[in-house]
Amino acid sequence: MNDNPYAIRPFEIADPANAEAVYRLQQASYPIEARLIGLDSIPPLHDTPATLAACGETFVGCFHPSAGLVGAVSYKLFDDGRTLDIHRMMVHPDHFRRGLASKLLGAVLSLPGLTRALVSTGTANAPAVALYERFGFQPDGLIDIAPDVTVTKFVKSY
Repeated sequence: MNDNPYAIRPFEIADPANAEAVYRLQQASYPIEARLIGLDSIPPLHDTPATLAACGETFVGCFHPSAGLVGAVSYKLFDDGRTLDIHRMMVHPDHFRRGLASKLLGAVLSLPGLTRALVSTGTANAPAVALYERFGFQPDGLIDIAPDVTVTKFVKSY
């Protein structure tokens, strides 16, 4: 028996089936982040498969043999590939606490040629804050997004 049935690999978001899978994953995972930070909704919950397919981000997914896409991270590269800007990080709630976000984050942080990585998350999203800090990210400012709600920007230098 395989104790780790999960596979981490890139996939094309422009493929309609993949965009639909990410849409479903966001609808399952992002309401939890919204609640953690004290909001009813956050921008990814307003995406559609069409807006996802056109987002221009590169996606790496975590796939389970029977459940399909259960986690994903997306990013863009800047500064001739030296700066990684992480846009999305999500894991289906049925697959929480299995290290999948760590595996996804590790996959993108190991891209060759990086000198800096950027990410942001709701300040009150303690699990995400802990994840990024565990990977060496440092707080780099706050953004007010609603009354009494902030997003923390993080940076990691190599």
